[in-house]
Parts: sequence; structure tokens; C-alpha cells
Amino acid sequence: MFQKATKEAAKLRAALFGPSGAGKTFTALRLATGIGGPIAVVDSERGTASKYADRFDFDVCNLPSKQHTIKDYVTAINAAGQAGYNVLIIDSMTHAWQELLTEIDAIAKAKYRGNTWSAWSEGTPKQKALVDAILDFPGHVIATMRSKTEWSTEQTGGGKSKPVRVGLTPEQGKGIEYEFDMLFELTTEHMLTVLKDRSGKFQDQIIEKPGEDLGAAMASWLDEGAPPMTMAQQIMAKARAVGLTELGQQAMLAQCTGSSTGTLEGAKPAVLQHLMNHALNTAGIIQSWNAGADSRTGAALDLGSAPAAAPAPAADDSVPAEVFSEPGFPDPDEQDDPDDLPAAWAA
Repeated sequence: MFQKATKEAAKLRAALFGPSGAGKTFTALRLATGIGGPIAVVDSERGTASKYADRFDFDVCNLPSKQHTIKDYVTAINAAGQAGYNVLIIDSMTHAWQELLTEIDAIAKAKYRGNTWSAWSEGTPKQKALVDAILDFPGHVIATMRSKTEWSTEQTGGGKSKPVRVGLTPEQGKGIEYEFDMLFELTTEHMLTVLKDRSGKFQDQIIEKPGEDLGAAMASWLDEGAPPMTMAQQIMAKARAVGLTELGQQAMLAQCTGSSTGTLEGAKPAVLQHLMNHALNTAGIIQSWNAGADSRTGAALDLGSAPAAAPAPAADDSVPAEVFSEPGFPDPDEQDDPDDLPAAWAA
């Protein structure tokens, strides 16, 4: 059940928040450039990122003002993952939160007699879908968030005072900071404070005008350790964790072997992994596989030609990606809702 813990190479999950004028977009682009690789920006800030196109090399997806729902964000994040970008900047997550609050208010009035507490039964899964999309992204993520702004008075030389803008908590869901490896606060003087750092290398540092060197240093820490598990290994690990027996694993592999529109290691890895995760979170499918049956028809599967169920993978072990091919697997580009369980896997 337990084994020695080891550090694997990982992908960054960082959040950067601050008041207006702090330089969140510019700083995120500098950090991403330091990390390296192709950069994508999901821009809900009315084209703010593109103003820096003469300074940085990146591709952008501008979300119109009427497309700030969580579903729009998730679609854009998944598209960036499918396209193979190494770094994704989400600028900013605050608009998704504001749209969700507006939606919750409308749901409360329409269905719950104004009771927003009840309306959150529909809102919480949507917020979770955004977090899951960020955590499932196959590259690095830097998310910016606005912070609520207040003014305070600061004494200057000569006994005079001046108003100073103060950034407070991020404008996003409560507890959002727990989802990130690194949490940065940026002031209007462009001073970055490292509030949270799982690497331990930058904790509590205050950095003036953070740039590419900080991004490169973070990338260096992330690259330390053993290579991360392939998606195939991750799926097999989850299969065991959710209760698939050795027979169940063989049945899963048998059902998923065949021609396909793609593989887990192929052109659309994030969406394919997401769909496979749906299958492994569905009790009926798990029960069918553990019984050696096809989850679609209930018929017994021919396990004679199926690949052997893999033991827990060693650091250098690999489960062939092609065993996850699924006959009739839907093309993610043609799905109305990537969160829907594929009909081919319906129990």
C-alpha cells in the first residue's frame, strides 16, 4: 500500500494576483518566457496581453465579454492542451468568478426563491470543472487574478500624507489558493511577494520587478526528479485506485483495444484523459470490467488477445499508449460538451 516517496518532474501551477496597475499580465508573460517553450494566453481582459506582442512571442485566445463563462474558459484551456503549448497564461480568472456569481444570482431567483445557498449546489460543480481543467492541463499554468482594492494613507517626508492603493484577497472562489503550487502577490510598485511556494526555494521572498530569471529558476526546480508518469501510467494507476481488479484491468484493455481517432499520448491528450477518467469514475463501468464484461453491452469480453494487466509501474516502466484506443471513440472536436461521458462507454 505504501512505498517510498520520490519527487517527480512536474508542471507549474502558479497564481499571480494584485490590484489594477500592478503589472500582472506583463509579469506573467515574463515568467512564461523564462520557463520556455510555446506560450498560449487565454485573455479575458479585452486584448490586454496583445499589447505586449512586440515584447513577447505567444499565441492568444481573446474571450469576448459574452464568453466569460466557466465553460468558455474550460474549452479554451482544453484547446491549449490539445495544441501542445508548454505554458498557458489565464488572464484573468476573475472574470470567470464574476460570471459565476451572476449566474448563481440568476439561478437563485429563478429556482430557489432567492436562496443563493441552494443555488450553489449547481455552481460548485462548475467551479470545480475550472479547477480540474487547470490541474489537468499537460503543461505549465500561470493564472492571474484581480484583487479587491482599498486605499490607505501613508506618511511621507515633511509630515505629509498620500493615498496608497492596497491589494487585498484575490477576486476568485474561496480557497482557490490551495489549488496552486505557487502564489504570488504583486503590488502597484511591481514588488512580488511569494506567499506560497511548495519548492521551498522562494518562500517569503520579495522580488522587485520579477522577470524571466524567476521563470527560469522555477523551471529548473520543476525539472528536478524522476520523469513524470505517462498518461497511460496515470490511467493504470487510477484504474487500480478506483478498484479495478486484475481481471478488470484486462477487460478495460480488451475493450479499449482497436482502431481509434487518437490515443492518450496522441494529439488530444488532455481531452482523451479527461474522458477516460469519466469511465473510471462511473460505478457501472467499473463493475462491468471487474466482471470481465463489455461495459456497453454486458457481454463477456474475449480476454485471450488482451494485453496482460500491468503491475504497478516502476519509474521507467511504461504501459503502451495504444492499448487505450477505443473503437468508435468520439472526436473531441465534434462533441457538444467534452464533459459528457462517451456513449461508447455507457454502462
